[in-house]
Amino acid sequence: MIPKDRLQETFDYLKQFLTDERLSKIEHFSLESSDFVLPVMEDVYQFRNAAAIVRSVEACGFHHVVALEEENVFNPNLKVTKGAETWVQVEKMPNNLDSLKEIKSRGYRILAVSPEKNATMLPDYEVKEPIALVFGTELEGVSDEILDFADETLAIPMFGFTKSFNVSVAAAICMYELKQKLMKSGIEYQLSDQKLLELKIRWAKNSIKSSEQILERFLGS
Repeated sequence: MIPKDRLQETFDYLKQFLTDERLSKIEHFSLESSDFVLPVMEDVYQFRNAAAIVRSVEACGFHHVVALEEENVFNPNLKVTKGAETWVQVEKMPNNLDSLKEIKSRGYRILAVSPEKNATMLPDYEVKEPIALVFGTELEGVSDEILDFADETLAIPMFGFTKSFNVSVAAAICMYELKQKLMKSGIEYQLSDQKLLELKIRWAKNSIKSSEQILERFLGS
């Protein structure tokens, strides 16, 4: 853990190990990053779905995913992520209510993506506070336990015989639509100064070979 008062100093030090192109991208894309919407994946078992979710989340400017693991390991296929795993932090937690209570304690409203419980349709949903968006398993959807715990449910309108989208497609639609809503809302949804610096340091570290050793020497000096 880097002390708060050394975050800027640390990032400034790491800049010398980055190419101009990589540094420019980090500076540019970090400004639009947000943790206002937190995707939470419930025991996703298909690695291609896991990878597609990570890729879609990153493309929408969100860089944190929570994977609730029970029987399956959230292990994205790197061929599908196309490098997005470099930028997205995957936080793994047990698939139980204690994990959701922990997420809720961080200030998130829990939304389960499901047509159950008199769900609000995605186009009609108004973002007013940070939300944790829970997506269920590929076969079963969101578990009853999570549906009962959630503050509300959110559904994607369907216009054909098919009742639902694949979980990775549903995640892409929700994250894109919610990002558009945030951009039009007037809400300050971008990262705080501290979180922004922490993100840029993490991205820099993931871009530099032997970054852990470099940082250890710098912070120990």
